[in-house]
Amino acid sequence: MWPASTRQTVLRAFASLPRHSALPVAPWLSPRISAARSYARIRRMASTLALPKLPLFEAITSHDAESTAVVHSLSGRRFTYGDLLKDVAEGKQKLSHHAEGKPLEGERIAFLVENGYDYAVTLLSVLGSHAIAVPLSPAFPASELRYILNQSEALMLLSSGKFQHTAEEVVKEGLEHKTISAKVEKITESSAASEPVQLDDPGSDRGGMMLYTSGTTSRPKGVLLPQSVLTAQSKSLIEAWSYTPADHLLHVLPLHHIHGTVNALLTPLLAGSTIEFMFPFNVDAVWSRLGAPFLPATEPSQPLKEKITFFTVVPTIYNRLLQSHASLSTELQAATKEATSPKNLRLNISGSAALPTPTKNAWTELTGGNILLERYGMTEVGMALSCGLEFSDRVDGSVGWPLPSVEARLVDTETGSVVQSGEELDAEGKERLGEIQLRGPTVFREYWRNPAATAKEFVEGEDGKGRWFKTGDVAVRRVVEGAGEGRSGEWAEGPMWFIQGRKSADIIKSGGEKISALEVEREMLSLPQVAECAIVGLPSEKWGQKAAAVVVLTEQGKTGGRGGKPWGPMDMRRALKERLVGYKIPQEMKVVESIPRNAMGKINKKTLVKDVFGDRDASPKGDPRE
Repeated sequence: MWPASTRQTVLRAFASLPRHSALPVAPWLSPRISAARSYARIRRMASTLALPKLPLFEAITSHDAESTAVVHSLSGRRFTYGDLLKDVAEGKQKLSHHAEGKPLEGERIAFLVENGYDYAVTLLSVLGSHAIAVPLSPAFPASELRYILNQSEALMLLSSGKFQHTAEEVVKEGLEHKTISAKVEKITESSAASEPVQLDDPGSDRGGMMLYTSGTTSRPKGVLLPQSVLTAQSKSLIEAWSYTPADHLLHVLPLHHIHGTVNALLTPLLAGSTIEFMFPFNVDAVWSRLGAPFLPATEPSQPLKEKITFFTVVPTIYNRLLQSHASLSTELQAATKEATSPKNLRLNISGSAALPTPTKNAWTELTGGNILLERYGMTEVGMALSCGLEFSDRVDGSVGWPLPSVEARLVDTETGSVVQSGEELDAEGKERLGEIQLRGPTVFREYWRNPAATAKEFVEGEDGKGRWFKTGDVAVRRVVEGAGEGRSGEWAEGPMWFIQGRKSADIIKSGGEKISALEVEREMLSLPQVAECAIVGLPSEKWGQKAAAVVVLTEQGKTGGRGGKPWGPMDMRRALKERLVGYKIPQEMKVVESIPRNAMGKINKKTLVKDVFGDRDASPKGDPRE
């Protein structure tokens, strides 16, 4: 064996040879030559800042380099689009260094990083490496994070200083494969790089993002969203919701969900908007930030904060804002009313869970006429349906129309036939319930390493134009007078779509009739005695299933029954008698202190039934009248 110094000299010489040079070498040299060549290639690349010519990076390059891309709300730190481009290019180089020469195309890179500029740079650096970004929730237990790392076969786990201990907990018990652990250094100032970032031909289409669904009957599934799908989703939203560089979005959402990542991060970056991060959500901080531009400056030299023009959150956040507004100072109440008026807050969106009518009405009253825009989406498809920008196209209880580039159809839940336009009613004049099925460039590619689950959720189209994704959500279509006339765009025309709920959990079959849990919940939540409500299906020997209500009472409800007693089942039935037909009125009611929800405000109804009613099998028992 040669001395170490001689071996290094030989390796450097071989690394400089043309890639396909055919020379006889000693066995020990072969793998070392490959590593040396890779290292040399990285060193050559390091002298040039480069990113692939993907639509996202082309857009960022075209934006004004001095305009603000990201603001940290509490500290006031700002980063421009010029900063972002260079920091992402440098982040890409760091990933290559961590990988020690291993190609990153198609590799999964998981990361635990707090909401803010570092998160944006990390995500975009992964996309710029043609790798697959796997955002992780710091709130998940180590066992759940370990499952995701194993299931995704992640090559790398990145963590910021804040979550380094969490990352160590995840890997200390061992993973099923080797994973590189690396720290994400906090970026506190602009990049010192002076050379411009060049955009190279993509050369790969293997990059994208993978988000994990919250499984209720099985382990979470990895939803693979290629870069082309992320781009299509963002472009669809830009067309429908008109993001522009003038928009200033206040971001208070978690970033391991499609809502926070695509709607409130990737899409505004594609459009050149400003994103202001404020996480975790704090009701007082949000009201203070919204009102700040409309309060008199305490000091003449104090810079005036920009007004928020774009706010997209879940119904529970709107509820908390509404409940706390009266406790604000008189001055801040006036400022926040001005801030949220239609002329200042141009778009306020509610999604990820059904929006109660009282919440929508109360927000409109508080803001002087601003109407919340409702939309429908899911991890596998991004946003699929949306109401329009015109107020006349924001109809209570509706999620609007299929977004640009989205194909949607209703498939009758009884007959399996497609509900064609004009066939929304059956022979008896009843609305036909149908499963929403979707296709187009915004639909995910597959469930990672789960071909059986992927095949189960798709059905081939009869027209030969591609397969349809079966969402499992049920809806009806209705013509609404004054809406759907194209004022919000050509995509927003015709009958509107109304979600009835999940096929598995929200459609209750009782005595031959179908009950939409969401419809009953909407009526329950309009009652002054009800603060929160979930309608579930319970087994019934007589009817197959029956509706039951899980309720959190308001202060009024706690003494709203007869004789000052708590509001109860008989009170509920009397209140709903004029609102719902008899078979839709819940036959049971349980009062609880709270109803558990996930980070996006959704309720796991299967778990709720077990917790509140015991281990009952809620599946239909068969209908004696059928």
